[in-house]
Amino acid sequence: MTIEQTVEIPADHRLMIEVPPEIPAGRAVLAFTPAPENPVKVKPADSEKRPTPISDRLLGIASQAGDISLDELRAERLSKYLK
Repeated sequence: MTIEQTVEIPADHRLMIEVPPEIPAGRAVLAFTPAPENPVKVKPADSEKRPTPISDRLLGIASQAGDISLDELRAERLSKYLK
């Protein structure tokens, strides 16, 4: 069972939790994930972007492969050994 509730955080940062009566008494695991009600997505600044030369090079190689299947790639790779 999952119980989700939006609450106001008071100035003293203390929350009181009322558990529904259908939850049996005894030990239980409580998961608390504080998150803003309307999260704001932050894009990284241009200065935070790092260059990825290896990935860029591999993507360049892959873009030149065209529409070739894995079997065709395998056959091409093995052709130099099977001559």
